[in-house]
Formats: sequence, C-alpha cells, structure tokens
Amino acid sequence: METFKFDASHPKTVKTIADLNNRLKMKAYLWAKLPMAAFSGLKVKNLTIHSAEVSLPYRWRSQNPFRSIYFAAQCAAAELSTGLLVLVAKAHAPALSMLVTGFEANFSKKANETLIFRCDQGAEIIQAIEKAVRTGEGVTFEATTKGILPSGEIASEMKVNWSFKVKSKHLN
Repeated sequence: METFKFDASHPKTVKTIADLNNRLKMKAYLWAKLPMAAFSGLKVKNLTIHSAEVSLPYRWRSQNPFRSIYFAAQCAAAELSTGLLVLVAKAHAPALSMLVTGFEANFSKKANETLIFRCDQGAEIIQAIEKAVRTGEGVTFEATTKGILPSGEIASEMKVNWSFKVKSKHLN
C-alpha cells in the first residue's frame, strides 16, 4: 500500500485552501460543478484544515412555500461544508474516489434567516483519508455539520456519510 501523510504546508494543500476561500474562484467552481448550490447563493465564509463554514442566505431562490429555507438547499450547504474539508484533506493525496453514501437531517428551528453551516472535523477527515490510502480499503466517515442562525441557535443538524477509496490504478 502507499504511504500518505497529510501535510498542511504542502503547496497543493495551501493552494486548495486559498482557491476555495477565493470568492471569485469558488463562485466559478460552484456554477461549473454545483449549479444548484450557486443558484441558492451558497458561499464559503471560512475554510481551514480544521473547519469549514458555508453561508446559505434566506431569499427567494432558497425558500420554500412556508417562508423558510428549503430543506434541499440546507442539505446542499451541509454537504458543501463537509466536502470542502474533504477537498483540503485529499489535495496532495493519491487519486482518491470520494462519494456521499448516506445523509441524515434533523430540523429543529425554522430557518428564515441566513444560516451558517459549520463542520469542525477536518482532523478526523484527514485521518480517514490517510487510513484509506494506507490500507487500500474503502473507509467511511460520518461528518456532522450544523446550520446556525444569526442568534446562535441551531436550526438543523446534518450527518453526511463519506466513502473514500484509493483508485485502483494507484494500489501496489
């Protein structure tokens, strides 16, 4: 099996974080790869190797008929807040397949203001990817993110199950 140790100072990691934090580059990426997320107004608020914050505004493009943010828009923001950490963790890793294999959502408060989805599991995601590379086996990881209202109240909590596996041509 290959060896891989995440390095926060690796040029690819540094560039990935810078690119994903760049408003214009991220907007172009969303329109090219995730147009529904771009249409809803998702934005990266802050991204480090440890945490990711994504904002989801409450406006006509993200609302439902009940005057709150549509659950699907919240799920997209949740996936993005965890997926950004995955992109950072695999920036200089061998070719890796990644896939969302499960999703759980709980809604506890009406979301009629901008939500910030925050995931603080960067270190655990890095460990899962290192294990996938080290073992050559598929590894699953459950990332948790919360949709937080401006008041600090939690409107929703999502669990996104990610699967990681080194692409077969990279296995020894």
